[in-house]
Amino acid sequence: MKMYLIVLMLFIGVILSLHLTMNAQVGAIIRNPKVGNAIFWGIGALTALAIGFSSGDTEAFSRLREVPVWLLTAGVMGAALVFGIAWTVPKVGAATAFVLMIAGQVVTGLVLSHFGALGSPVEPISAMKVVGALLLVAGAAVCTFSK
Repeated sequence: MKMYLIVLMLFIGVILSLHLTMNAQVGAIIRNPKVGNAIFWGIGALTALAIGFSSGDTEAFSRLREVPVWLLTAGVMGAALVFGIAWTVPKVGAATAFVLMIAGQVVTGLVLSHFGALGSPVEPISAMKVVGALLLVAGAAVCTFSK
């Protein structure tokens, strides 16, 4: 794998952790994580529209009919996901929340890649990947329950 892709994904992980924690903090400050999440998603929607329209690809909207409706539920998932994180982080702490999320993402990623689901390149699960995932889940358990 190219090094710049590894560095980019690590950087995205940093930004994601900051973003989600900032969202949780907004909800805590205004004492309403639902409204805090709505504000974040409103700003995010405007930003996404600006980025999308800047592509100049006016035909993309006509191709939207080709997208299965169930794939569009990802927007609902995202909003609910970020709300859940914003609500949970102040209760369990950023470290515990992120370690548990990463463990869930790695296990899901292994399964999606194994089957090539949702356009992922097929990458069969190997014994070493299972060992790595088990170590990660064990690490998440240690971080979660070691108080």
